[in-house]
Amino acid sequence: MNSSVLEVATPRATEVAVGDDSLKVDLVDGRTVVVPLTWYPRLLHGSPEERANWTLIGEGIGIHWPALDEDIEVEGLLVGRP
Repeated sequence: MNSSVLEVATPRATEVAVGDDSLKVDLVDGRTVVVPLTWYPRLLHGSPEERANWTLIGEGIGIHWPALDEDIEVEGLLVGRP
């Protein structure tokens, strides 16, 4: 019996944009994920300056907003986990 192994690469972010009502994350593989900002109250209530101050963590497996003490995993975005 033959079996194949499916290798799934860890999703990684390259760019992040936070609008008034959505979070948009561009991924290394070319996909873009957009989720409602209501999923993340700290981002929703943060100022535009605080929202714009983000950094990628773990080579893009997550996103961190230091002024808002918010961390989001890219994998969670892909599975629809707020």
